[in-house]
Order: sequence, then C-alpha cells, then structure tokens
Amino acid sequence: MSVDPGKVDFGKSDGLVPAIVQDADTGAVLMLAYMNREALEQTLARKRAVFFSRSKQRLWEKGETTGHTLDVVDVALDCDADTLLITARPRGPACHNGTLTCFGDEPRAAATPIAFLATLESVIAQRATDKPEASYTAKLLGKGINKVAQKVGEEGVETALAGVAESDDKLAEESADLLFHLLILLRARNVPLARVVETLKARHAK
Repeated sequence: MSVDPGKVDFGKSDGLVPAIVQDADTGAVLMLAYMNREALEQTLARKRAVFFSRSKQRLWEKGETTGHTLDVVDVALDCDADTLLITARPRGPACHNGTLTCFGDEPRAAATPIAFLATLESVIAQRATDKPEASYTAKLLGKGINKVAQKVGEEGVETALAGVAESDDKLAEESADLLFHLLILLRARNVPLARVVETLKARHAK
C-alpha cells in the first residue's frame, strides 16, 4: 500500500475521489465509494477501508455496524491521479443489502474458473455468519469440526474411487464435492483459502 495521499488530486471534485473496491482474490468489483484525504490516510493506517459519506458528511469505516469490513490489501492510483482502486478481502457481504457485491451476488469480473473458489468461500462465510435454517453449510458447521473433517475424509475417498473406476463426469462431480467440503473445513478452522494458495506458491518457488 504505497500510495502517497499527497499525490492524489482531491481538488477536482470538492475534495473527494471515487474509490473502486475489488476483491483481492476473485477480481470481482465489490462496490464504489468516495474518499477524501483523511479517509485515505485512515485506510492506509488501519488497513481497513474507510470512506467519506456524502449523505452524512463524515468518515465511515465499511462494516462499522455490521462487522462486514474490507481488509485492504493494496491501494492503487490511476493515471490521472483522481481515482483509487482498492483491492481488499471482504469479511462478509460487501453490500448493505446483504449481497456479495453492490451489483448483486453474481461477481462482475473477467475471472478464471478457478477464481470461483474464492467466491464460493465468501458464500460459505456468509452462511456461517447468517446461519439460515435451510443451509446445508450452516447445519454442517453447527455439528462441529470433527463432523466437518469426517465429511472431507469421506469425500476424499469417494473422489479417489471415482478416479480409479468411474467416468470423467463422476470424477468431476466427486472432486466438486471434495473441494466444497474442504472450503467448509477451512472456514471451520478460520484458515483462508488465500493462505493455502500462498503455501502452494511458496512451494513452487523452491
């Protein structure tokens, strides 16, 4: 987060600049808000997104009432020095209406198919927080870590068997079940998918 607030042109729009927020893992566009110099300075200091409310005329930290904060990974300044791009990891829905983004639950991004795993991770996190009665994810998490881990083991065995003796379609189905339940296990232990990816990257670099 090397943006220098002194290099941002806050003078073009009465002291405010638009701040586009993008999911650091999926590339999905989460929301658009505005920052003044103090909001940017607070964002850089806290490493959580702080904006300026045009309606309330004050600073506000995203998630200050809901807990759905935005953990900032990076802040970039555009070529005209009057727009900020915030890459962040959301803790829950980015929109106050409860959707994953302010543009609905379907991420708007030119993301690779693999990036959907991060989207699914966000959905699982929301289910864990909201605990809807009809949610399989919430029910499984409610049974405790041992049950979640057991389910991952079962899905791993079924995936291995499908790899040996079943069709490609069946292997894909069982692999999807395994990945889904692995994400639930990671959530139960509060281990982000990004940490797993970073571990893979570190091994690849050796």
